[in-house]
Amino acid sequence: MNLSGLEKKLIAAARTNPPGDNVPYAFEKRIMALLPRHPVDVWGLWAHGLSRAAALCVIAALLLGAGTFFLPAASHPDNLSQDVETTLLAAAGNPTADAAAESE
Repeated sequence: MNLSGLEKKLIAAARTNPPGDNVPYAFEKRIMALLPRHPVDVWGLWAHGLSRAAALCVIAALLLGAGTFFLPAASHPDNLSQDVETTLLAAAGNPTADAAAESE
């Protein structure tokens, strides 16, 4: 496709048919009727968007909570709690391990 030739043809067609100088009847009134009569409530728009986002976050939290409750890995919570306890006490020094080492 020859783009420069197509461009020249379109420009020539536009020059042979210039736009009219007159404005359609009641054009200004039709445009003004489309504009809102009251100012846009920006805070209302933000509130609407945030409420929808909050609802989606609640739904996501419920789905994830249900998923962790019903998944097979959730049937063994002792492993997770033991891992968390070991990890937290490793950084602070395990007092039960220290007491066991001192008693020996």
